[in-house]
Amino acid sequence: MTTTTASGAGKGLAKGQLGLIGSTVMGLASTAPVYSLVATLGFVITAVGFQAPIAFILAFIPMFFIAFAYRELNRAVPDCGTTFTWAAKAFGPRVGWLGGWGVAVAGIVVLANLAQIAGIYFWILVGQTELSQTVWVTTLTGVVFIVAMVYVSYRGIEIGEKLQNVLLGVQYLALILFVVLSFASVFGATPPAASVAPTLDWFNPFAFSSFDGFTESILLALFIYWGWDTCLALNEETKDPQTIPGRAALISTVVLVITYVLVTVAAMSFAGLDALADQDDVFLVVKDALFGPWAWLLVLAVLISAVSSTQTTILPTARGTLSMAVYNALPRRFATVHPRFHTPSFSTLVMGVVAVVYYVGMTLISENFLADSIYSLGLAIAFYYGLTGYSCVWYFRRELFDNSYNIVYKFLFPLLGALALTAAFIKSAIDMLDPDYGYTVIWGIGGVFVIGIGSLLIGVVLMIAWSFFPGSKVYFRGESLNESTDVLVPEEDVVYGRSIDGGRV
Repeated sequence: MTTTTASGAGKGLAKGQLGLIGSTVMGLASTAPVYSLVATLGFVITAVGFQAPIAFILAFIPMFFIAFAYRELNRAVPDCGTTFTWAAKAFGPRVGWLGGWGVAVAGIVVLANLAQIAGIYFWILVGQTELSQTVWVTTLTGVVFIVAMVYVSYRGIEIGEKLQNVLLGVQYLALILFVVLSFASVFGATPPAASVAPTLDWFNPFAFSSFDGFTESILLALFIYWGWDTCLALNEETKDPQTIPGRAALISTVVLVITYVLVTVAAMSFAGLDALADQDDVFLVVKDALFGPWAWLLVLAVLISAVSSTQTTILPTARGTLSMAVYNALPRRFATVHPRFHTPSFSTLVMGVVAVVYYVGMTLISENFLADSIYSLGLAIAFYYGLTGYSCVWYFRRELFDNSYNIVYKFLFPLLGALALTAAFIKSAIDMLDPDYGYTVIWGIGGVFVIGIGSLLIGVVLMIAWSFFPGSKVYFRGESLNESTDVLVPEEDVVYGRSIDGGRV
């Protein structure tokens, strides 16, 4: 048997910081559940009406399948580079590099959005509605939040975990109260005039009245699950890198679908469809009627959701670039780890600077341009999630049919998830071509399409440019990272490679 073993030194990250609960919290916090509902629920309801709950359930299925791909790949290669490392081992250095770029692009774009929301809702919370509508004030406030979360991420994962426990707790307190108060009103002695008692038909997958509405709702709902993979990017800092991150990913996705379905049913039951359709923030619509003098709690929850996700978005992106640098896919400076805090110090700071520059730059160019860049986010997400699914199938190709476990969890689920996300990518790209999609038009086509596809193509340009530098040769020749090379992970007893019969051990 020929095997390779991981280095005990790893990349210098802190080991044993996160348990199952902490890892799950990181995965949940990254999805920003309160803000995700704020940004999506009204438009899903517009698209399919009372079928919104089943839309969230159907959109959950491909994400759940991809979570199994992450779990299986993480068991074999618990590297913080995740998609970058796995795709490079499965398909070669160039595909791996583009996978890492997809993760980075998604992180940078969403940070701008989260900072903008945090800036707006901070001033709403303190009662300064006029300032919440003043662009330079909200932009500056958003930058302050990015800088603060970069500092937390720089100081160490343990501080970040404690902060996230509190922030996620506040979010779920608000959501639980929202659900409980909504149902109490609907089923109380004097239900609101617009209220509607929920029925099983809301969960009927065959009750969609329009195919276009069905696909629109699924695409909208699909990407509010994005973010749970943060717990996989923190795998090297968990107490059991091979098992805890994968379990946390699966738990996170299940908790999310339950959360989204319950809140959706509660909101529709309490307010009806007309009040919620086409709303940018369904919570603002119902907060006063539902919470009364405590309505500020929902505003606080949205603010906290955005701030919380800002920090947990920085974490995986910085660790992804750290991993890329370790294997020479980026300049070695990105591999710098703080000697005291054991965090990817340079990568974290660069991530913060790039996010601030992007956010401020897009805002100065046009708020519409910033909004369209956010709408394009789904393309990057579908790209690297789908690539992870395909990487799982190909990486384990020699053992896929050895037993029923492998058939289901290493082949069927990852492949179905990847195919669904590929279809979502293609359908989204086609829709985004329409000049009426989004707020801008570039070269006669939808600005969302140009930004989304263009941001991915920029990665191709940067990859080619980096390949000309001497320091990159060892990576692009497939010497520093390939199917059989060691991966630098912290556990000395982790073993990789191919057994004599072609299986992996």
